[in-house]
Amino acid sequence: MSTTFTRAVRTRITSLLPSRADLAQIRRDPRRDLLAGLTVAIVALPLALGFGVSSGLGAEAGLATAVVAGALAAVFGGSNLQVSGPTGAMTVVLVPIVAQYGPTAVLTVGLMAGAMLVVLAVLRAGRYMQYVPAPVIEGFTLGIAGVIGLQQVPNALGVPKPKGDKVLVVTWHAVEEFVKAPNWTAVGLAVAVVVFMLAGARWRPTVPFSIIAVIAATVVVQAAGLDAKPIGDLPSGLPAPSLSFLDLGSFGSLLAPAVAVAALAALESLMSAAAADAMTVGQRHDPDRELLGQGLANIAAPLFGGVPATGAIARTAVNVRTGAGSRLAALVHAAVLAVIVFAAAPLVSKIPLAALAGVLLATAIRMVEVGSLKAMARATRSDAVILVLTAAATLALDLVYAVIIGLVVAGALALRAVAKQARFDQVPLDHGDHSAEEHALLAEHIVAYRIDGPLFFAAAHRFLLELTEVADVRVVVLRLSRVSTMDATGALVLKDAVEKLGRRGILVLASGIRPGQRRVLDSVGALGLLRHEGRDYATTPEAIAAARDHLEIAGVLPAVPARKTSPKSTPASEEPIR
Repeated sequence: MSTTFTRAVRTRITSLLPSRADLAQIRRDPRRDLLAGLTVAIVALPLALGFGVSSGLGAEAGLATAVVAGALAAVFGGSNLQVSGPTGAMTVVLVPIVAQYGPTAVLTVGLMAGAMLVVLAVLRAGRYMQYVPAPVIEGFTLGIAGVIGLQQVPNALGVPKPKGDKVLVVTWHAVEEFVKAPNWTAVGLAVAVVVFMLAGARWRPTVPFSIIAVIAATVVVQAAGLDAKPIGDLPSGLPAPSLSFLDLGSFGSLLAPAVAVAALAALESLMSAAAADAMTVGQRHDPDRELLGQGLANIAAPLFGGVPATGAIARTAVNVRTGAGSRLAALVHAAVLAVIVFAAAPLVSKIPLAALAGVLLATAIRMVEVGSLKAMARATRSDAVILVLTAAATLALDLVYAVIIGLVVAGALALRAVAKQARFDQVPLDHGDHSAEEHALLAEHIVAYRIDGPLFFAAAHRFLLELTEVADVRVVVLRLSRVSTMDATGALVLKDAVEKLGRRGILVLASGIRPGQRRVLDSVGALGLLRHEGRDYATTPEAIAAARDHLEIAGVLPAVPARKTSPKSTPASEEPIR
């Protein structure tokens, strides 16, 4: 068995590795991919620097992540168009880790999260992304945009970043520090970059105005001798890979943060890959392979001092819009950034932090799709509640808790909506071969109910209350053929109702029990209670006939000769009443 298991695991891993089809895709139009990769690199440079600074590990960590993780995720990922690197969403999770455990803990967390992602890929967990509701994703994105914007306030105001891991508290203290000693140079730079980027994006969406704005701000500061804090010295190259940061004793305390980072990396990467598919024709990502690529990227990035990475929606969108057709574009993006690290580190080190803050503020603003939010809010009240609650939880708590809360609330509201679809209606008895007088007499003592929809824990107790209120009858017939699903709770509630009616002398029969329902009813002991003399009934007329026999034996109805059913009364083409 161990040999079979090992062979199955090996086959599974092999199926997730790059194939000849990837190489064939790269060869189709390399010139277009080279141009797209160069464009994405220009857009990614200020973002990588900014997110590295925001995370607390410095601009060099952001660059290392963009180069190492960007290259590995491009090779091993499941999307031809995905561009990976440091992102604002991941920065939101990393800031509290840095504050609580220190900067080196982020490297350990990234390594652990990468291993978790590889395991998720082997377990085929990528397909479950489709079950995340759209309002949760929209609320999640809105909350991330808010947090990213608030994280930039200290650098945009030109004040030292206050201590703390709660973004609202840190922002408030930063504003207090600015009021005491205003730094209008930093504010002017940040506002100018934001306005330039937003206005430029509306005028020429394909032009990388972020890098133009950063270069212009740097030139102005250097030429005018303005007092604006720069990024600072950067290493002229990537550090040698090392595991010196690893502390095996800290694994236990860092397990929860690592789970959070892995969950976010999986969620954001698969969201970004799905968005890339939606923007193109003929492209479809492999979610499990994407998890593998992100896992390997996050295992490698910490070795070079990089922060955890994910698929980046903004950079992926630029990649698609500039004509990328294969993963060569993402590889070129990583290679260009590597060249910048080696050749232009002294120039990059002079970029003002306020200018980078402006880039990230503009990025946060552009993340908010007002039209999409309005549409979601107008869809249903439940969707609006889920969206607002997820966004608020993202701001007040953290991203993983926000997603969990959003999913729980969405699930609860969905169950409530499904439970409301369950109907319990009294239906008239079929006349059949009964005379008008006999039918009226039967109707005085027999009542039939049809249950439509699901009979499960969310709807079962309402059903119990309605059924046990039945009065002034001798037999209740339950038509169960339209029950779409039944769980153990529903079966137990049905059993309880039958027993309560039985104690009042009311017999309960059932018709149209499906095989799946029969198994659930039998498991809780309810099936025997719904049978009369050891039988259950396929159709409602059969159950009514059994009910009449019961009433005749009890002396409630007069005995009558056996009735003959006319062949014309139930044509073969008609479905029997269940």
